Amino acid sequence: MKHEESICKPKVFEDIFDNHSEGLRNYLYYKSGDMHLAEDLVQESFVKLWNSCAKVTVAKAKSFLFTVASNLFLNVVAHKKVVLNHQKQTPKQYTKETPEFILEEKEFMDKLQNAIADLSEKQREVFLLNRIDKKTYTEISEIVGISVKAVEKRMSLALKSLREKIELL
Repeated sequence: MKHEESICKPKVFEDIFDNHSEGLRNYLYYKSGDMHLAEDLVQESFVKLWNSCAKVTVAKAKSFLFTVASNLFLNVVAHKKVVLNHQKQTPKQYTKETPEFILEEKEFMDKLQNAIADLSEKQREVFLLNRIDKKTYTEISEIVGISVKAVEKRMSLALKSLREKIELL
C-alpha cells in the first residue's frame, strides 16, 4: 500500500481491515476475556476509522485503530475486573497416558488458566500478546502504547506471579 492512498478508498480500507482486524481482535480479547465484546469493538473501531478516513493516513491507521479500540474497551469495562474464560480443550479420544497423568495434566492446566486470569489486566495483556500471538516486546510496546522497558517490567511481574501461584498450588 502506498502511503499517499486514501483510506476512504474501499480497496485501501479493505486492505487495512485484512491486515489488522485479527490482531486487533486478539488484543481486545486478551484485555477483556470476551470474544463477542472483542469482535464488537473491532467493528466499532473500523467504523470510526471509516468515519475519519479523510483525516487518518494509511501509515497511522494501525495506531489509530488500536488507540480507538483501547479507548472503547476502557469505556465499556470501566472499573470492572475482567477474568478470562478460556475455552475448554477437547480431550483426546485415545491416549497412551495413564488416567493419573491425564488428571494431573488437567489440574495443572486449570491452575495455569486460573493463575493467568488472576494476573492484572496489564500483565495478562502483555503475557498473552507475547506467548500466544508471538509478538516481540517492541511490537507489544507499539500496540499497547508503552515503552519496551514497561513491557519488560510487566512481563517480568507476570512470570514471577505465575511461578509463585503455580508452585503454591
